[in-house]
Amino acid sequence: MTLFARSFLLIALLIVTAVLASFQIYLVYEREPRSRELAQQTVSVINLTRAALVSADPFRRRQLLIDLNESEGLRVYPATLSERLAPLPGDPLLTRVAQRVRAALGENTRFAYARDGEEGFWVSFFIDSDEFWAMLPLERFAPAFGLQWLGWGLGLLALALAGAWLIAFGIARPLAGLTRAAGRLGRGEAHQPVPEEGARELLALAAAFNRMASDLAGMERERAMVLAGISHDLRTPLSRLRLMLEMSGAESTASEAMITDIDEIDAVIGQFLEFARSETGDKSENDLNELLDDLAGHYARLGRKVSFQHQPLPTFPFARMAVRRAVANLVDNALRYAGEPVEIRTSMADGKICIEVLDRGPGIPASQAERLKRPFTRLDDSRAGPGGAGLGLAIVERVARAHAGALQLLPRDGGGLLARLVLAIPATR
Repeated sequence: MTLFARSFLLIALLIVTAVLASFQIYLVYEREPRSRELAQQTVSVINLTRAALVSADPFRRRQLLIDLNESEGLRVYPATLSERLAPLPGDPLLTRVAQRVRAALGENTRFAYARDGEEGFWVSFFIDSDEFWAMLPLERFAPAFGLQWLGWGLGLLALALAGAWLIAFGIARPLAGLTRAAGRLGRGEAHQPVPEEGARELLALAAAFNRMASDLAGMERERAMVLAGISHDLRTPLSRLRLMLEMSGAESTASEAMITDIDEIDAVIGQFLEFARSETGDKSENDLNELLDDLAGHYARLGRKVSFQHQPLPTFPFARMAVRRAVANLVDNALRYAGEPVEIRTSMADGKICIEVLDRGPGIPASQAERLKRPFTRLDDSRAGPGGAGLGLAIVERVARAHAGALQLLPRDGGGLLARLVLAIPATR
């Protein structure tokens, strides 16, 4: 669950809980004065009804009861032995009203929720020795919450939830920007300063992140300058040594061995320089099949058996030289450790470009695949060999991350290794 969703749900839950708790508190504190008022009204109605019945002409009592029913919704019946009574439910308000009415009318007062199937607030009273039932409509005891109250409540709740959404969005938006910036930084892309805005803590976090990114960029530039100087300082003496060996007239076998060692040292220095580069180059629209066809032609001119099979691919923005260098590293590894022939294939699936380099060598154990992507890591078994500093696959992995992709080292059907370089096609805006 995202931080935005979690924050919104927690704030919304807090608001809903507060609303429900406030409603319950209102009901509790409103119950006492409401029960007192309803009890007074009930006692007054019973007393007035008894007085009216006692003082009325016996011939007019029936009309009096009809008038009370029509004007007040009050019904009065004499108690009988065959009547069926339903007790009051456990409603706190009705219970409290019954207690107050009994205290005012006497302990012989009885109450019922229904009489012969007719629901209401039934209260008994006596005229001399005769017992009567008076029924008050239950609407008088219902809370005064109508549609208007419901509308106001829902409106306030919607307004509170909208405020919760704004609060959660204000917290999550800067953090989402930091997440995207950290992803770009991890992929080796140029840092775009994060806006320093919002609450004091978020502003301080954004400022610290921008300083960290600037410091890292400065360190990368200094490292590139240092390694460039090392390259110049080392390669110039190596070139002189190679020239001196060629002109020294030494035995050809010894001379060729030393020249091979010099070439190997020069290749290692080249790998260090490639790995130290902090950027992969500008990304522009390129034809990947054309690039790889040219690379396969380069190996053919060197007399190496490197074939290229491709599927139609769209042009898309990628760092041309970086991708060429990454595929060349995979091909060089295959030639060095597996021998010829080597195949290069391209395909497209799920909006991503796949470049596969296949060989028929001893392969790589599945348990070692991830370890070999780390810098300065080499195998100690049959795929290990002379030359290199263990940076080839690390360089390919860095290029893959810079293109929002991945490097996969998989066993090939029938034996060998399948090295798959996946490049994501940027979404069009």
